[in-house]
Amino acid sequence: MFQLNKTIVSEEILEKEFVCNLSACQGACCVDGDAGAPLDEEETKILAEIFPKVKPFLRPEGIKAIEEQGTHVVSDFGELETPLIDGKDCAYVIFDGKTALCGIEQAYNQGIVDWKKPVSCHLYPIRIKEYSDFAAVNYHKWHICDDACSLGQELGVPVYQFVKEALVRKFGQQWFDELDKVAKELKK
Repeated sequence: MFQLNKTIVSEEILEKEFVCNLSACQGACCVDGDAGAPLDEEETKILAEIFPKVKPFLRPEGIKAIEEQGTHVVSDFGELETPLIDGKDCAYVIFDGKTALCGIEQAYNQGIVDWKKPVSCHLYPIRIKEYSDFAAVNYHKWHICDDACSLGQELGVPVYQFVKEALVRKFGQQWFDELDKVAKELKK
């Protein structure tokens, strides 16, 4: 681990390799697990604001879950998350054949909203844990992403490069440039 501004960063994000392989996993991260996508306070406001515009992209069961639970929920641990459909799929998930996709991202791709999706989804397999004085930036290994790890190794793409856009979105270009310098120094 190393400190970068107000973050503590796991070297695993520099050392591990990863490229999403949707054709293999079919978007399992959107439908597996027992919790919704982590959100921050600002994102809950954005979800409430854009829901009317995103709603036409969603499945009926997703709309029902959101209308019953809200555009976000608070977990048993007090954490903000996206709601789930029957405790499984993210309420914002849609399908293209058997592949799970994000309905919010589809609205974004069509220019309907200007917010891509929750940053936690955009950052995956990186997870951020906010503390009072710093944020921990860690690699999250999940067996459903084994194919993404294999593809990342095949293509030689480190995790931090795969999620560059999301890291810049979360921490800014200057932070990312500093991270990239650290990565290059560690490779020497």
